[in-house]
Amino acid sequence: MAGSFRKALPEFQFRTPGSKTMSITREEIRELAEFQDQGGCALSFYFQPSIPRNKAHKEETILAKDLAREALCQLESKGKPDCARGDLDRILRLTGDFRSNGVHAKAIFACAAKGFWREYDLPAQLGSTQLFVDRNFHLKPLVHLLGALPNLWVVLLDRHRARLFDLRLGELNERVDLFHPLSRRGRSDGFAGYDAGHAQRRVDEEVRQHFKNVAESLKHAQEKNLFEKWILGCSEIHWSHLEPQLHPYVVERLLGRFSADVGHVTADEVRTNAERIFTEWQRRRRHQLVQEAMNQARGNARGVTGLRRVLRSLELGEVQTLVIAENYSAEAVECAACGHLDAHLVSFCPACGRATRNVVDVAEAILPLAIHRDVELFYVKDDPEFDRVGNIAALLRYRSDQSANVRPISVLPVGRSPRVRSVAVGRSRGFAS
Repeated sequence: MAGSFRKALPEFQFRTPGSKTMSITREEIRELAEFQDQGGCALSFYFQPSIPRNKAHKEETILAKDLAREALCQLESKGKPDCARGDLDRILRLTGDFRSNGVHAKAIFACAAKGFWREYDLPAQLGSTQLFVDRNFHLKPLVHLLGALPNLWVVLLDRHRARLFDLRLGELNERVDLFHPLSRRGRSDGFAGYDAGHAQRRVDEEVRQHFKNVAESLKHAQEKNLFEKWILGCSEIHWSHLEPQLHPYVVERLLGRFSADVGHVTADEVRTNAERIFTEWQRRRRHQLVQEAMNQARGNARGVTGLRRVLRSLELGEVQTLVIAENYSAEAVECAACGHLDAHLVSFCPACGRATRNVVDVAEAILPLAIHRDVELFYVKDDPEFDRVGNIAALLRYRSDQSANVRPISVLPVGRSPRVRSVAVGRSRGFAS
């Protein structure tokens, strides 16, 4: 289709007509992260479809019933036998539909006491079916998946055509295919070849304008945060024409390039090349972040390691990037009044003096604060050097202990939770694993 590349960009903000696209926005993630129910009736259900052993497909239903029974037993032991019963019954009724939805997994977040119900289709990469009932929604499976599958754009182009693909949550959708035919030369080159030179200059200018339009459109999309990262498929000669036109911020988001024939490449080839480039970028990025955080921490600069220091930096708003081992697990305490998290298992909050409660999985507990503060999050797998420094680290925007203008956590007003207080949301950051 011929036309303006930029005018076609808004299509990326909507689902493809007539199709069911897996989608969850940053605003929805923040809504989930900020949700609290002091009655402890916030329910999080993750459904991972499995290969059935027989045609009855009963294993998943049995597992869901077992998880619901365990949750009810836990609630009864806390004297709250009915607070999530309605939501659990509704989920069990839906389990049969989940089995027939193909390869999609499901995530449900519900709290009947507050009239809250959110349901999302996800790629079948959750690992296992899980159910949690707590004061907050459990987001670690979702965050881990979103990090592994960020919002990627794949751009294919040549001298007169540009194709845009959206690779989101494992689904590849072509959104824009623009074709701009080049001017045709006449039958004769004219006197002394003058017309030939003029025609060639006209074609060269059209090609230059085509690459410029693509670059401007990418800059426009980057400013609106319509994509997190992007990958380019083209020949080397076309890259040499496009690169000078790209804004530095757009270049920063470029993960890599692969060779592609715009007119003949298949969707499977596009997906395979994009996933290969993204996986390699993730591997390099994880290693780079771990090394940088440890080096910065050793030099008492913009880095900290260990749970105690990371929690302190998170609450002070210092953290830019948080790095956690994939299976990291540690206990902590949380103040029931102000929300302060502490690695020391103390009975009373050092910030406000109120009673604390135990937190079994601190890696889950810090997610609302990390999401609220727009922190970039990476999960790291099997790194012995990272294990030696506690399997948790952070790169900092600044260090408050080196600035006289930042107050320590101990002087926060009582009742103001560092987890839920309002802060200005900056540039969107992605989660990665």
